[in-house]
This record gives sequence, C-alpha cells and structure tokens, in this order.
Amino acid sequence: MKVEAQNAAGNPVAQYCGLPRRLAAIFYDAFLLFALLMLASLIVVVPLGDAVNTSNLLFQIYLLVVSWAYFAVCWRGGQSLGMMAWRIHLVGKTQPISWTDTAVRFLVSILSWASLGLGFLWSLFHPQRAAWHDLASGTRLVVRPRHDREA
Repeated sequence: MKVEAQNAAGNPVAQYCGLPRRLAAIFYDAFLLFALLMLASLIVVVPLGDAVNTSNLLFQIYLLVVSWAYFAVCWRGGQSLGMMAWRIHLVGKTQPISWTDTAVRFLVSILSWASLGLGFLWSLFHPQRAAWHDLASGTRLVVRPRHDREA
C-alpha cells in the first residue's frame, strides 16, 4: 500500500518516502559531506601548518556546524543533492523550512543514528513514513512523481 501526501486541495501529489530510498539519498550525501568536511579541515590545518588534534572540542564543533550548514541550506531549498537524485523533497509547516527546524532535524537525526538507527527504523511503522527527526522538526520527506518538474 502506497501512502500519499496531499496538497491543499486534498489531491495526492507525492508518496511519503520509505526507508530504502531515504538511505540511498543519505549514501549519496555522505560522499559530498565527506568532501566538504575535508575542505573545511584543510581551511583550519593549512594556516596552522600542522595537524589538528581530532579530540579538540572546538574543531569537532566546527565540523558539526559545517555539516549542519550544508544540510540546512539544502533543506531550506527542499532538497540535498542526494535527495535530488532520488526525487525526494522535504516539506514542512512552512516553505522554506525554518533555520530552527533545520537545527532540530539535524540534531535529532544524530540521535536517530546514535540509537543504532532506531530513529530511522521508526519510519517503517509510522503511517507517514516519518523518522524521529521528521517528527521532531514537523517535516516530512515525499517522493515526487517523475513527471512533476516543480521545485
């Protein structure tokens, strides 16, 4: 059974995103995020002329903020690059998604992973296929039909 999202008129516009498609988009985004974090690290390491201790709390927070910034900017536009590849779109209470909602979504997604993926597995049982971070931020992932060219 396919669950579908509805527009304001109540017409189905897209189905909610299931776990396999969600994980495929995360896999795509992981490559881009890894490259971005390497660049962010380079920006710190080159001026210092030496390696940075990875246990340095300020450095860890810096990389966490860089990661959040990537996703926040993408989510406010509705899609990260991985989401674009899999026709996944992020919808929320407001468009674009608020900065606060992106922060909540990002932080709770870390908890979803830290709990051995339980936050993601939750989507297998939720009627709207929502994971913990979807529920906490009031957002949902939907799959756009192939013929839908709207941004």
